[in-house]
Amino acid sequence: MIKGMTGFGSAECTSGNVKAIIEIKSVNHRYFDINYYLPIGFGSLERKIQQLIRTQLQRGRVTLSIKITEKPSSTIVLHKDVVKKHLTYAKQLKREFKLDNDLTLSDIIRLPGVLESKETLVHPDKIWPSLKKSLTKAVTMLEQMRKSEGRSLCTDVGNQLKKMSTQIRMIQTRSRVILKDKKSKLTVEEFSSVQKSLDINEELARLKHYIQEVKALLKSSVPVGKKVDFIAQEMQRETNTIGSKLQDGVVSNAVISIKSKIEKIREQAQNIE
Repeated sequence: MIKGMTGFGSAECTSGNVKAIIEIKSVNHRYFDINYYLPIGFGSLERKIQQLIRTQLQRGRVTLSIKITEKPSSTIVLHKDVVKKHLTYAKQLKREFKLDNDLTLSDIIRLPGVLESKETLVHPDKIWPSLKKSLTKAVTMLEQMRKSEGRSLCTDVGNQLKKMSTQIRMIQTRSRVILKDKKSKLTVEEFSSVQKSLDINEELARLKHYIQEVKALLKSSVPVGKKVDFIAQEMQRETNTIGSKLQDGVVSNAVISIKSKIEKIREQAQNIE
């Protein structure tokens, strides 16, 4: 069964005292394209992530976001050498300007460079095993949405094909009526010449063949969106030829109807993976 290209998936990841949330979404796109929104230092995982996603998605614009929600607290570092320098300068100022020594502990820790808060970095390679499992869950959730969309697309395209087949039968019937009428009014030689110019059997046969091809593609488990779009273009060409050969009101209306169905199929082909 065909798949669409619109979907969303999310999952939580826990690895030790690190927690993260993964979100992945996809929309229509002619090719496969992925955008990353990763924590600092996680760029090294892009290749692994892409390989994992490509096992299930072949087409679409994908956006992946990984956010760290919990991690070890920041580390506070005391720079004693900086404290010594500050105190040395303080003593010099005291002697030189005869100042009172009224530095307190709270004064010292507020001095520039005495205390430094170092953020704890999460190493991507350490949490990758857990991250991989969670990412797989998120991609599976997205894939289920794409399959659901595919079922809807399959139903809609199938309905368009049925309506096209009805119009094709109408054109066939009308073509016989037109030829019968021409035959009754023309000589054998004249009718022979006209018959060739009005013959649309080849075009109708191709249209029927294309309809069967699209039906077969709708049952496929591999990406077929581009193929459906190409076949729809061929359908359009054959339909235009029919319209140009048979200048008849009934046929013209049927041709317009078929072209409308083909256009809808082409629109849906942009949504099919």
